[in-house]
Amino acid sequence: MPFTIPAIPDDVLSTIHSPSMIVFANRVRDNIDHLIQVAGNVERLRPHCKTHKMAAVIGLLMERGILKHKAATIAEVEMLVDAGAMDVVLAYNLVGPNIDRVVTLLEKHSQLKLAVTADHPVPLLQLSAALASRGLTVGVMLDIDVGQHRTGVAADSALALELCQQITELPGVTFAGFHVYDGHQHQESLSERTAAVASEWPAVLELKQKCSAAGIAVPEILCGGSPTFPVYAEMDEPAITLSPGTSIFHDSGYGGHFPDLDFQPAAVVITRVISRPTSDRVTLDLGNKAVAADPPKGQRVHFPLLPDAVQVIHNEEHLVLETNSAADFQPGDVLLGIPTHICPTSALHQSVTVIEDEKIVDCWEVTARNRRITI
Repeated sequence: MPFTIPAIPDDVLSTIHSPSMIVFANRVRDNIDHLIQVAGNVERLRPHCKTHKMAAVIGLLMERGILKHKAATIAEVEMLVDAGAMDVVLAYNLVGPNIDRVVTLLEKHSQLKLAVTADHPVPLLQLSAALASRGLTVGVMLDIDVGQHRTGVAADSALALELCQQITELPGVTFAGFHVYDGHQHQESLSERTAAVASEWPAVLELKQKCSAAGIAVPEILCGGSPTFPVYAEMDEPAITLSPGTSIFHDSGYGGHFPDLDFQPAAVVITRVISRPTSDRVTLDLGNKAVAADPPKGQRVHFPLLPDAVQVIHNEEHLVLETNSAADFQPGDVLLGIPTHICPTSALHQSVTVIEDEKIVDCWEVTARNRRITI
């Protein structure tokens, strides 16, 4: 693991409770600047806020001129709006009461330019009816399945063009383009990842051509995630926007598998030794309530100072490591770890300690960790 963690003086570490999360503000800014460099310009970026869920980070993005954003929950959209972001794609297919929540959101924030995704005619009709009855309009992106088979419709299916036509004809909705997320593309080799993206892309372009022939303009094609956004950035299709998320904080999962992604971890977890149960074991207060448990057990966090450590037990409040260096640690000693998956780790914390130039400079609320803010 090539990552390093910025130095934090012991007198500063001693004031930070554990388990908790630390964010290095300078690295966040550096990662944002690198996003812009890879994208080519800020207009092509629509970063995903689900990684951090923090209004403070939205402020840093907007300072750099990034005004378009992507979200996965209505709470995240509300956080974005409250932070001043008024051009948002809610990349989630709306069903049930969430349709009415979006209606309420639009009534509350009349300046918001919002688009949502859809891949089925029934909820699309329900969304149209709810909005039209209140005199409101929302953009709808066709959710295209490019191989992940989680949501979306195949670009080369008859349904894809039918849905595009339906969106243009229904009241209360306008056609906002395509949502093309390929979270299954995890090839470590950039050339293999590029080839995988290229194999799916012609069908997307063909659908765009079919739309054009039917008189339907495709204003935006929202593409990729952190591993693939550099691939789309190299394409000359003017409708492309890019939606990296993890890259803003980065983590050991992406850093360990995608060496071409030149970002640095800007968020870590702080933990302390609470027990030395055997001669080769160290028990930490970093349970799965403080670091994401969706990576496989034993691979949920990386400790740069203990590269040989084996994570043998991980439950709600404890993480037990086996290491030949166990004798070097005593209860109360501090370790800093880089989460394997930072996005759900952020959501486990109410706030984060912000470090800049080896000093605590702020505390940022993880604003949208709750599924509801006010709506």
